[in-house]
Amino acid sequence: MTRVAVFGAGSWGTAFSMVLADAGNDVTLWARRQELADAINLYHENGDYLAGIPLPTTIDATHDPERALADASVVVLAVPSQSLRANLEHWAADIPPDALVMSLMKGVEVGTTKRMSEVIADVGRVDPARIAVLSGPNLSREIAERQPAASVIACSDHRAALRLQRLCHTPAFRPYTMTDVVGCELGGATKNVIALAVGMAQGLGFGDNATATVITRGLAEIARLGAALGADPYTFSGLAGLGDLVGTCSSPLSRNRRFGELLGRGQRVDEIVAASRQVAEGVKSCESIRDLAQRSGVDMPIVEHVAALIRGETDPQEMLAQLISRAPKAERD
Repeated sequence: MTRVAVFGAGSWGTAFSMVLADAGNDVTLWARRQELADAINLYHENGDYLAGIPLPTTIDATHDPERALADASVVVLAVPSQSLRANLEHWAADIPPDALVMSLMKGVEVGTTKRMSEVIADVGRVDPARIAVLSGPNLSREIAERQPAASVIACSDHRAALRLQRLCHTPAFRPYTMTDVVGCELGGATKNVIALAVGMAQGLGFGDNATATVITRGLAEIARLGAALGADPYTFSGLAGLGDLVGTCSSPLSRNRRFGELLGRGQRVDEIVAASRQVAEGVKSCESIRDLAQRSGVDMPIVEHVAALIRGETDPQEMLAQLISRAPKAERD
């Protein structure tokens, strides 16, 4: 059995802990709140985030990061992306020096515009060859229900990706491997912003034509940014690109799409945030992705308009009207 520490007892961290436990690993799940860790150990259920789904009894929850990291061969990070740096400053010294570190997070850091793997390397002082990212169409509740799903594990060291692939391959969860860390992370982070725009279109009452248009043009924006930053173009037609984008933009389980729907129906950003206990990553990352695009000389109009809306400079109806009225051009442009 491989000892795996999973940091983050939200819906995705908990669901992936189930995958790891089903694959035969010894899993310790770190929870930010002591009471949640206690409840998971007592009832074998995460009632806060995945109510009604029994957890494997082999998952051991703790609030103590040192205990979670002790003798871990693999460390999985599933905390909100904008809190990663602050958390790692406390955890870095206890990460075993030979452990693989895998990010489940999908965001770009505000201020630095760093991808999550870059933050891990920087703050955690981890060799990039030991850092992997997992991304794909992986809605937490469906994973926890053991519905069939696939994902991609990207690491610059393909041998490390293969090792992680073996550790999370189950009858219901099929991981693939690649070495394109940049493309995998950009696809996962940017699709959340596109899902906000799709949700707004649906909240305004628009139909499938508008939805398909935003998804397709969103994919073009993701691919342009990826090309500028050296990603493999193939990545964006795969699970970490198109797969994740379609899943997030199409499912009512998607927090980002749901957030966008509420915006489209007239609710304010602060109202939606106050009513939710889970983070819609696109709300936090839209500004940093916009900054990254501008620094890279990449035109990303959907991302720019979503960021302006989150700042309170426009509303959903005006935003979509501005997008549709942009000057026509060749599709490849």
